[in-house]
Amino acid sequence: MTELEQLERIRAQAAAAAEELVRKADMRRGQTVVVGCSTSAVVGSWIGSASAPEIGQVIFEGIYRVLYMKGIFLAAQCCEHLNRAVITEAKAVPGAEIVNAVPQPKAGGSFATAAYKSLSEPVAVERIRADAGLDIGGVLIGMHLKEVAVPVRLEQNTIGQAIVLAARTRPKFIGGSRAVYDEKLK
Repeated sequence: MTELEQLERIRAQAAAAAEELVRKADMRRGQTVVVGCSTSAVVGSWIGSASAPEIGQVIFEGIYRVLYMKGIFLAAQCCEHLNRAVITEAKAVPGAEIVNAVPQPKAGGSFATAAYKSLSEPVAVERIRADAGLDIGGVLIGMHLKEVAVPVRLEQNTIGQAIVLAARTRPKFIGGSRAVYDEKLK
């Protein structure tokens, strides 16, 4: 397989994972998906050891196109060198406190770098409370999900050589034995 064919395969896998998450999580316009991505894991290396900007770009393109067409915001989680800050569109976080960080492939991560370069009005924030998420390569996105996170099992559970985990969120169930719940919110 040529390098171009490999990149196209990775883009297609990323798009398929995003499409499946949106469908299974029953996502709606205006919601947010946080994505953490280790391009090192995608190419079969240890996290942080083989940052690959071209891989970050094609994964971003695959996921972003799906989300954009559905009116869903993308939040790209940076790596630990930027304290897991998030890159997203300014209109996704009105009134949020913006932080000054521009991700780079080895300080923020290749995926977050691609998001920063590609979004129309990118901003960095320290935290976000996303409605769903994709974890590509075991980077741990839980800190950016709303409570309560619920696992979503994906058929497209790999991108390249990286394992993909997904989650959606739901409102907390509160009350006791007499509580009545809205079944549509599960």
